[in-house]
Amino acid sequence: MGVSVCVSLYIIALMAQSTDCTVSRPAPLLDWFLSSRISLKLDSTSQTRSYSPASAQSSPTASLSSLMELENCVSNLSLAHEIVVNRDFCFKPRNPSTDSLEGRVTEIVHRAFWDSLQEQLNSDPPNYSHAVLLLQEVKTMLQSLLLPAHVRLRSQLDEVLDMDLIRQEVDHGALDLHRLAEFVINTMASLCAPVRDPEVRTLRDLKEPVELLREIFRVLGLMKTDMVNFTIQSLRPHLMQQAIQYERAKFQQILDKQPGEKGFHFQHSSIFNFTGAMSDR
Repeated sequence: MGVSVCVSLYIIALMAQSTDCTVSRPAPLLDWFLSSRISLKLDSTSQTRSYSPASAQSSPTASLSSLMELENCVSNLSLAHEIVVNRDFCFKPRNPSTDSLEGRVTEIVHRAFWDSLQEQLNSDPPNYSHAVLLLQEVKTMLQSLLLPAHVRLRSQLDEVLDMDLIRQEVDHGALDLHRLAEFVINTMASLCAPVRDPEVRTLRDLKEPVELLREIFRVLGLMKTDMVNFTIQSLRPHLMQQAIQYERAKFQQILDKQPGEKGFHFQHSSIFNFTGAMSDR
């Protein structure tokens, strides 16, 4: 019961792993993914009451691990419910305000990283150690955008972005970053949604390596978010068919987490908080 929902959300989770999305609370999409530490946060235009097990009157014998499991269970249920009932559900790129502490810290850290890369590439001879790691990350992100039918493109990606060959080129001073970047941009152009075409075309005008790599990562992040949102919309009709069975099973799992008289109060207050948040929508 609910296996189809689990599989569908599993697909969404895998596609969203390396995106940097807005979050209301860090929680895996399903219990299967507790170890993957997927950091996704719900983008919702309406205000909902957040649920925190720590604020509930739990049994004194309740362990921290059981409370965490219960919160994950409620979070999974909430996220699955949101996908089904909210037609406008989507993930958005995480863009902290520049006036916030998070925004300022993020800007400082990012600037320090790219400045360090600039110094490495400007050294004599150039140091490509960080650049090679970034190319590996670019390859991983591109691979995550490929569909099973992209057999030829996957083969080309493995051939051109062959990391062992790239390291040999670095050792012999023969690495051509612009050639690799051109291949990456062409691959992005063949995979991106039409709405991203202007941003991909802009990449072709960038000549400075650090700025080019920075913008490639930014656009790849947008492309991954687009793919996740497209997958959600494509799977939503299937999820709706299984939603009742899945939510019933999850509610029963929540009830089973805290047996006993004191646990009964905790169970029902927890579910009340969750269902109340959903009804506010």
